[in-house]
Amino acid sequence: MTDSDALQVLREVEGQLDTRWPETKIAPSLDRIKALMDVLGNPQNSYPVLHVTGTNGKTSTTRMIDALLTRIGLRVGRFTSPHLQLVTERIALDGAPISPERYVSTYHELEPYVSMVDNASDVRMSKFEVLAGMAYAAFAEAPVEAAVVEVGLGGGWDATNVVDAEIAVIGPVAIDHVDYLGPDITGIAREKAGIIKPESIALVGEQRPEVMQVMLERVAEVDATIARQGSEFAVINRDVAVGGQLLTIQGLGGVYDEIFLPLHGAHQADNAARALAAVEAFFGAGAERQLDIEAVREGFASVVVPGRLERMRSAPSVFIDAAHNPHGAAALATALEDEFAFRRLIAVVGMMGDKDAKGILEALEPAVTDIILTRNTSPRAMDVDDLASVARDIFGDERIVVEPRLDTALETAVHLVEEVGDPNEPLAGGGIVVTGSVVTAGEARTLFGKEPA
Repeated sequence: MTDSDALQVLREVEGQLDTRWPETKIAPSLDRIKALMDVLGNPQNSYPVLHVTGTNGKTSTTRMIDALLTRIGLRVGRFTSPHLQLVTERIALDGAPISPERYVSTYHELEPYVSMVDNASDVRMSKFEVLAGMAYAAFAEAPVEAAVVEVGLGGGWDATNVVDAEIAVIGPVAIDHVDYLGPDITGIAREKAGIIKPESIALVGEQRPEVMQVMLERVAEVDATIARQGSEFAVINRDVAVGGQLLTIQGLGGVYDEIFLPLHGAHQADNAARALAAVEAFFGAGAERQLDIEAVREGFASVVVPGRLERMRSAPSVFIDAAHNPHGAAALATALEDEFAFRRLIAVVGMMGDKDAKGILEALEPAVTDIILTRNTSPRAMDVDDLASVARDIFGDERIVVEPRLDTALETAVHLVEEVGDPNEPLAGGGIVVTGSVVTAGEARTLFGKEPA
């Protein structure tokens, strides 16, 4: 089968899956995914699992854990969501997305069992539930020695939460997905704390006091063990370096220094500290035992996280970032201000209609000089004129350009940034960042000719 044939078959399978509820429609229950796992023989119980949640940074942390475990010598399965360019990115083996052929064959193997669950329920399995089942089955078939699983949404009733994870990793909790999780930060925290299982180890990022209290209550309730960022582990030092940053991390087993992380931003350093502590906990490292420092350095140096302040080109510098809520946009803005010295920075922004446009734009405003408002091809994308009406109160008319097509928006951004500085050095000091949505970042990545990773 040629690559084009495989992609065509993949598109056909995606067409079938797209007849199911999308990830934007959820019936909070584990009944359907549990039923599927039962008829499959509970493949998710055949390997240890590290489970990752939080409001932002889940995918980055998951990929870091994968890289560390792989470098230490394990065969690892990785499940992340959403994808940037191709759905196969969601299910990874040996550090790479599974092939379209494997994705299709896994779907067809599960299809009759999915139909059984559908027929026994008032609600058909959602697309995400089927994808989670496919991942768990693919990991068992591989087989993997560990799986790193990113929560899709929330925690307790998320379809991934049929695992009995030994390690729970919880990043900073903020308000997001209000339609599903509600506006109450403690309620959101309780939902995310649901991945902490009896006698597991929870690695918890720095939190607001009321969120940390929820985590501590859950740990006590299920007799788990907790290690807190800022107490039992922390980033001790962070220096900006070419292509990323150089870190010193206090882990559970001691200090790990001279760690090069090829990602930008203090938020990625924090993600790295949680990833390291999770891997230490997984292997039982502690005061008497430290992971091999060279393996840790090599693991972190190998980390690739597409769509997270990822450079697409130089001259002018163009980055993409999948920030899609105010918390993520604020982290992006801080990284841009702290680590780059652009005299002019143009943001190309397209977002989904259900997102907090005002909060995202307010977070970005201090870091950018101009903004080009656009939209991606998703039917859920926010209308560009609606986005512009929000942006005018934040940026003013003189800093706004409206370009309904993303490809045209990118061309306009390059043209504007080339006006920067000395006419003999037209690109000096200018940069572009494409953000506002995972879909926007993924479509920009495709426009720049990048392969799924």
